Amino acid sequence: MQTPTITNMTSSRGNKVPNQFIIWTDEGCYFQSYQTVIAFRDNEGNVTLDENRWDYSVTTGKYRNKFLGLNKRETEQDIKYGHIKLTNLNR
Repeated sequence: MQTPTITNMTSSRGNKVPNQFIIWTDEGCYFQSYQTVIAFRDNEGNVTLDENRWDYSVTTGKYRNKFLGLNKRETEQDIKYGHIKLTNLNR
């Protein structure tokens, strides 16, 4: 088991964004906003969002979209059709 690697997300100007993180683990990668896990993408590409916080704020949404490569409408459609799962990622 490798130690998780944590990096700040970057802005459109290439600057590190405080409080927005990507965490790589053996199982896949997480998007964390402040101290809250928002999304997880496993090594097979399956995405899970936190059921309570995936749409928490405009800033979280902006970086969630960047992490997923989807806009909010596309994310909502993928949730509706079961392509993205919702669960509590912050237990």
